Amino acid sequence: MKKQTKKELSRRRFLGTAAIGVAGISLLPSLSSCSSATEPIRLGFIGMGRQAMFLLNGFIQIPGVRVVAGCDVYGRKRQRFENRVNEFYTKNNVAVEVTTYEKYEELLQRDDIDAVVIAVPDHAHAMIAIAACKAGKDVYLEKPMTFTIKEGQELKRVVRETNRILGIGSQQRSDPNFQHAVNMVQTGRLGTIEKANAYVGAPPTPYNLPEEEIPADLNWDLWLGPLPGDIHFNNELNPPISLDPVEHEKIWGAWRWYKEIGGGFTTDWGAHMFDIVQWGLGMDRNGPVEISPIGDGSEYMQFTYANGIVMSSEPFNEQMTKGVKFTGTDGWIEVSRGHFKASDDSLLPPSSAESNDNTPYETKIPHQINFIESVRNRVDPVVPVEVGHSSCTICTLGNIACDLQRTIEWDPVTETFKNDEDGAATAKLHYHYRGGWNLL
Repeated sequence: MKKQTKKELSRRRFLGTAAIGVAGISLLPSLSSCSSATEPIRLGFIGMGRQAMFLLNGFIQIPGVRVVAGCDVYGRKRQRFENRVNEFYTKNNVAVEVTTYEKYEELLQRDDIDAVVIAVPDHAHAMIAIAACKAGKDVYLEKPMTFTIKEGQELKRVVRETNRILGIGSQQRSDPNFQHAVNMVQTGRLGTIEKANAYVGAPPTPYNLPEEEIPADLNWDLWLGPLPGDIHFNNELNPPISLDPVEHEKIWGAWRWYKEIGGGFTTDWGAHMFDIVQWGLGMDRNGPVEISPIGDGSEYMQFTYANGIVMSSEPFNEQMTKGVKFTGTDGWIEVSRGHFKASDDSLLPPSSAESNDNTPYETKIPHQINFIESVRNRVDPVVPVEVGHSSCTICTLGNIACDLQRTIEWDPVTETFKNDEDGAATAKLHYHYRGGWNLL
C-alpha cells in the first residue's frame, strides 16, 4: 500500500438552522451567469418542513424560476412558506403571487405549474409523485425515492409512460469531490476494487414516542396518508415552528427513525452513501445479489454483488464518519461531505473541487440547477428515476434483511427474491394502504 496522505477540505455545515433562519434568502451572485429562457419555470412545493426550506433557498434563486405555490398539512408552515417567498420576491422587485394549499391535489390541478418539488415524509413520496406525473408535472423528489420497492417500481413505470422529468435529491452526485472519487474508481486508478465501506448508521426501531396533543392547525389524518395502524401524534414527528417570534424546527422530523413510518439511517443516509457505492461500482440500475443483516455473521449490513465485491456498512474511521471508502489493489479513497482522504496524493481531487462556501450542504444548488436545465431541455437529470430506484432499493433490502434477521438473496434484474420459500421477504416488497388511499 502506498504512503498514506491526508487532505482535509473546507468545512461545510450540513446541519444547522441558519439557512432557514431570520436572515431569509438573498440572491447569490454566483448565479448571475446562469442562463434563463424567456418563459419561466413555475414551481410548486409539496411539503414545507425543514428540508423544503433548504430546497426553497436554492430553487428560488435560479434565474428563470418562479415559485408560485406550496402545500402542507400544517397551517403555520404554509404561512411561513408564503412569508419567505413574498419576502424574497419583494426584495428583488419581482411580481409573483404565491398561493398555498392543504391538499396536494388542489395544487396539481393548476395548469400554470410546470414542476413540483416534493419534500414530504417518505411514506407519501410515491403516491404524490405518481399523481404529479399524471397531472403533467415534472418532479424533483427528495430521497429516498420511495418507502417500498413496489412503490419504486410503479413510479418508475409511470414516469416513463407519462414522459415526465423526475430527478432525485441525491445531491452528492453533483458534488465535485464525490464525482472525483467515482472517477478514480471507474478509471482504474485504485486498481481492482476489493471492498467498499459505506457507513450510514442504524436501521429503524419500533415507534415508541409518547402520544401528545395534535396542534390545531395540523391535519394529522392527511399527514398519515396511506399508513396503516394506530400511529399517534408526537411533536417530534412534525417538529413545531413559531411565526411570532420566528422559531424554526430544532430537529429533523423523527418519523425517519421508526420502522412504521421511516427507514432509519439505512434509508436516510443510505440513499446518499450506498448510492455513491452503487455509482462507483457501475451498479446503477442494478444491485447486490445477497444482503446480510446486522447479526448474521457481522455487526454490520453486508451487500454482496455478483462480481464478488462486498459493500459493508462498517465505519471506515474512529470518528464513524458518514461517508464512503473504496479500497482497491492499488490504493484507497475516503470521501464524505467536506472530507477527502487518499492513500496517495495523485488520487486527491484538484484544488478547484475545494469550497470556501460555508452555506449548509442542503442549500448548495448545482443539483437543483441540473433539474431545471433538464426540465427545459427535456433530458434526464443527473439522478433519473431508474437510478433513484436502484439506490433506494438497496437501502430497503438492507432493512428487510434486518427485519427478517437472515441473509436474503435478490435478483436485481427481475427485482424478485430468490429462495424465499416462506414468502416472508416477498411480503415486504409493499404493504396494504389503509382505506381510502391508493398508489395509482
